[in-house]
Parts: sequence; C-alpha cells; structure tokens
Amino acid sequence: MRLALSSYTYTWAIGVPSQLPATPMTAVDLLKCAATLGVYVVQVADNLPLDRLSADEMYAFEVTAKRLGIAIEVGTRGIAPEHLRRYLALAQRFHSPILRVVIDTASHHPTPDEVVAILATLEGEFRRAGVRLAIENHDRFTAPVFVDIVRRLGDWTGICLDTVNSFGALEGPRVVVETIGPLTINLHIKDFAIFRASHMMGFNIEGRPAGQGRLDVPWLIEALQARGCDVDGTMSAVLELWTPPESALRDTIAKEQRWAEESVAYLRAVIK
Repeated sequence: MRLALSSYTYTWAIGVPSQLPATPMTAVDLLKCAATLGVYVVQVADNLPLDRLSADEMYAFEVTAKRLGIAIEVGTRGIAPEHLRRYLALAQRFHSPILRVVIDTASHHPTPDEVVAILATLEGEFRRAGVRLAIENHDRFTAPVFVDIVRRLGDWTGICLDTVNSFGALEGPRVVVETIGPLTINLHIKDFAIFRASHMMGFNIEGRPAGQGRLDVPWLIEALQARGCDVDGTMSAVLELWTPPESALRDTIAKEQRWAEESVAYLRAVIK
C-alpha cells in the first residue's frame, strides 16, 4: 500500500462552513504539507474541489505536484453525469488511477437503483480512460447495498472503504471490512474513539490520530490483503482526520497539524 494524505487530513485548515481561516490552505499548500511529511500521494477531495481552481491555480498545482514528485488522486461528491465527466477529465490529466466519489450531495439522495442507472451510462468513458470509480461508503446505505451497487455496475467500479462512515448505518469497521473488503480499491484510514456522553445517556464518536484510537490498523491492513485487496501494492491508504475543535480556530488548526504528524509517523511504521 502507498501512504497518502487527503484534503480531509486538513479539514479545518482548508475551512469548514462558518469557520473559514483568515488564510485557508490551498491545493498547493496541501502538496507542500505532504512533501514536508514525506508523503508522496495526495487525494484531493470535495472539500477542496479541483474544478473550481482558476487556470493559474491549476497550473501552479500541477507544476508543484510534478516538482515535488507527488502523485495525485482525484475525488469529488455527486454523481451527476456532467459533473463526473469533468472530474474524469481531471483524473486523466493527473494520471489518477481512481476517481473517488461520495454519492450524495445536499440536494440529491438517489436510491440504489437510481445510482446504478445514472452511473451505468458512464461505463464506456471510464473504461476508455482507464480510471476506476471508487464509491465511498457512507451512512445512508449499508455495506451490503454498496456491494450490490458495485456488482451491478461491474469491475470498472470499486469501493473506497472509509473506516468510520458506516457507523451511521450501525456498522463498525469489522462488519464493513468483511462485507465490502473484497471490492475495495481505495482505503480511508480514520481512527476514532467511542465514549459515553457527559450525561451518560448515549455515546460520542470522535476522531483520534491514527494509532491512538479504537481502530486496529494492523488488523485492517492484514484483513484487506487477505481478502485480495492491493495485490500489486499500489492501492493508497489515505489518512483522514476527524479532529475535534478547540475553542479557537487557530488552536484547532495547530492540533490538526500535530495529529497529521503523529498519524503519519505511526502509519509509516505499519504500512509496508
């Protein structure tokens, strides 16, 4: 596996709704952070949408990635055909072997049948481009539903397995790996803690640096490889963080950076 960073490693530095930093992290900044940490694969997702970069910003991003020797993986949200065609072109431009996609947008929550019907119209274009569509598990569909979607679409698609998202569908990492592991072509490593709410009525799920939470990362890697994933050693293991906020945004961003550093140090020892 290849260790990778994501724009979701630095969610707060890039900016979340209503909490934008005075100087948000740019796509070029993300590349420089990766190079500083010695990570040479970067997945740019929907919180830093590549199709919104100006021509000058896109050129600077492309030149910087080449200069630093960083491979780019392209990601987005939403399955409207014209939208995915734009991102397929970006995946080709950056030689990304996958296009990672989250199905839902704020205004579109298609049924599984609708997902299959929409995406099936793009099969020929993805096959000709040599790009696989990596569909990320999220909390609206259970893992068996994602399996059904991918199997109905065919081998030009696969799963982007996120280790935490499916808690919202009442599925923990072991259920997710057992169910969608054999179809996984991209991995999001996101560690977590589960603890009682302060009033004792319920639980909170909160992010942690990789290796410092409940996620058994060595088991995760071994279990996926045992299920036939990453046979050629090229699948990326992408660090994502759910960093709980501090009272001041600058402190949150500083914590996020520490967590990135701690996580990379841990994962570098685990991912061979």
